[in-house]
Amino acid sequence: MIIKKVFFGLMLAFFSQIVFSQNQHIDIVVATDGSGQFSSIQAAINSVRDYKANRTVIFIKNGIYHEKIVIPTWKTNITLVGESEDSAIITFGDYASLNHMGTFKTYTCLAQGDGFHAENLTFQNSAGEVGQAVALHVESDCAEIIHCKLLGNQDTLFTGNQNSRQFYKGCYIEGSTDFIFGPATAWFEGCTIFSKRDSYVTAASTPADKLYGYVLDHCTLIAKKSVSKVFLGRPWRPFASVIYMNCYLGSQIRAEGWDNWRNVENEKTARFAEYKNNGPGAATKGRVVWCHQLTKAQADGVTFQHVFVGSKPWIPENQ
Repeated sequence: MIIKKVFFGLMLAFFSQIVFSQNQHIDIVVATDGSGQFSSIQAAINSVRDYKANRTVIFIKNGIYHEKIVIPTWKTNITLVGESEDSAIITFGDYASLNHMGTFKTYTCLAQGDGFHAENLTFQNSAGEVGQAVALHVESDCAEIIHCKLLGNQDTLFTGNQNSRQFYKGCYIEGSTDFIFGPATAWFEGCTIFSKRDSYVTAASTPADKLYGYVLDHCTLIAKKSVSKVFLGRPWRPFASVIYMNCYLGSQIRAEGWDNWRNVENEKTARFAEYKNNGPGAATKGRVVWCHQLTKAQADGVTFQHVFVGSKPWIPENQ
């Protein structure tokens, strides 16, 4: 037992040196081969004291973790850091029609505790083309997802909870239909958005009283070679808010840009806008008349301070 404690102590010191460059430390190590304190990510999360005010960093060594993970509301300020974005993989295969599960139980990872951070990880729903199947479901307020891959098909990323503020930076997000959806306020910075079929990228359900829903800034929208008819988004609910600014829009983006979800009434409330995008799909000629091209003054007002208003001030640490 003494030898094992010494080994874990040396290992923690070693991995801490790796992550210290990002101003983090290591509290817990998870490894599939048993070389960490835990071989299960969920077990590591469960071991953290409830409602911790300071951050707990869980380092996840490379491996494939076949787990359905929940960070409950009482597990606050948890960081999951992978050893490698491509090789630290969390995967599961639930889908909506499986045993009448419904969309919102299909997640591979559900993050509810405020202050959730994830970095250098892959979150995958491996169900395939079987309808709604969520890879990452985030309800946490002040959540940051940095350099992660979110892999799936329909409904890959659910930004849940209308009072949640979420920041995604340098992520790769792929899917087929409505694969970024939900009511939260979320900012996507420098992300790659990959469409796997002719369909819709976003399906926001922003509440009427929220000034902003999704902001995609300096993102790159690309697609499979066979894909040529992709909409930037459609309103899952009235008042949906989505802004694309300074983004590269590939040739797969349809000229009209946006869809009304077969409901003309949505055109009266949807808040869809663009600013200074580029690429073959960025031409504004042919756009639906109910979307907006922001002026410079309006675009200058789209800042973290304005977008992430809430009960307490918050600016992402990794902006």
